[in-house]
Amino acid sequence: MNMYTLSAKSCMSHLLLKDTFDKFSFIEGEITTFNTFTIDGFLHKEFFDENPERSYSYWKELRDFCFSIIKGKRTPLGFKIILSLAPEHFGNFLDEHQIHTFSPQDITGLYLNFHYDGAVLQCITGISMRTFSMDKTLEKEWDVYVEKFFSKSGIEREI
Repeated sequence: MNMYTLSAKSCMSHLLLKDTFDKFSFIEGEITTFNTFTIDGFLHKEFFDENPERSYSYWKELRDFCFSIIKGKRTPLGFKIILSLAPEHFGNFLDEHQIHTFSPQDITGLYLNFHYDGAVLQCITGISMRTFSMDKTLEKEWDVYVEKFFSKSGIEREI
């Protein structure tokens, strides 16, 4: 688990205006402006004509909605947005990072927890597994991936 202090302007541009995080699953969010808006990313499959195979919305499906809540003359008082690498990408992640001790079914989530308190924007990485393991390889590789992802995407860090 790593904690990054990010440039709010740079990161918010990537979160709300660009497709940088669109393929991530949206787990949940809370945005506080004149009210507190809480959004659960869990899909209600009975709503759909065809049953989606996934359990959560993609960020791209909620990005514009979240932007509509945040945009305006004043910055939000705060927010938290929790994203996860979409489960259909777990296998590729394990293969690309040569992690053979786990299978995609072992992973519950590879998370990015964004938190803004009105002044500072932070992102905390995390993983969740279906079973307990002392092996920290997946956690370390997720942190390496996120570091490279932020750098490659041009998401600036505060010092």
